[in-house]
Amino acid sequence: MNSAKLNTIAGAVLFVLLVTMGLGILSDIIFASDDPDKPGYEIVIADTGSEDVTEGEVMEPEVEPIGLRLANASAEDGEKLVRACASCHDFSKGGPNKVGPELWGVVGRHPGSVEDFRYSGAMQEYGENTEAWAYENLDVFLTAPKQLVPGTSMGYAGMRKPGDRADLIAYLRTLSDDPMPLPEAAE
Repeated sequence: MNSAKLNTIAGAVLFVLLVTMGLGILSDIIFASDDPDKPGYEIVIADTGSEDVTEGEVMEPEVEPIGLRLANASAEDGEKLVRACASCHDFSKGGPNKVGPELWGVVGRHPGSVEDFRYSGAMQEYGENTEAWAYENLDVFLTAPKQLVPGTSMGYAGMRKPGDRADLIAYLRTLSDDPMPLPEAAE
């Protein structure tokens, strides 16, 4: 190879490096961003007017009692919500257990009592200390299963909207030959 070819190749490599560096510098100039004076966002907390709240304490919003929410609940809307549960639970009478137990007749049933289903130790312990899946404890369980039954193997994070939980519980109530009576809708 002669020196003219080597000079041409070296020149081309240097040209590409210079163009690449130049484009990097040019893009830094074009897309430059200024750092904010104060990083993050300010969270504004509304004054509750109550002096009983200590700093750092989280105020939970008031949730209507489950009896009141069930009086206005829609089992049809609850049936739509149950689609997310269908991958782990069966809802038909005498249906098979899946990853989770079948849920026919769950309202009013003793927790951890489905035959041929292997419950976690935490759910078995909860079942020993709880008489039945009543509306109140179903509502709490559906809010955050791992808070009511720490150590449960149920991987569901929970349903935050109280109205959705009431709709779902209203639908689960219909999955029975003898549905449990609704609680009184007293405020």
